[in-house]
Amino acid sequence: MISDKFKLTPKDILEQDFKTAMRGYKQEDVDKFLDLVIKDYETFYQEIEELKQENSRLKRQLDESFKKQTPAQTGTTNFDILKRLSNLEKHVFGSKLFD
Repeated sequence: MISDKFKLTPKDILEQDFKTAMRGYKQEDVDKFLDLVIKDYETFYQEIEELKQENSRLKRQLDESFKKQTPAQTGTTNFDILKRLSNLEKHVFGSKLFD
């Protein structure tokens, strides 16, 4: 469900009741505005849920692709490092290394 970071839900906004005063706001205008706010909140909540699901799906997909890779695909192996180091030593020190 949605994170606890949000203080209002669309239902909270819908059920909010305002007291009337002698020179208060026009109830019809307040209701129209709150209807727009509720629609936005519903859209935001839906979008957040969809993004969370997509994020979870992509993380699973990434995990599965890493599991399928062989050691050669995931990077350099110890053997590759030793071979490159040996070639570097030969190049830097030449035949002096093996005399």
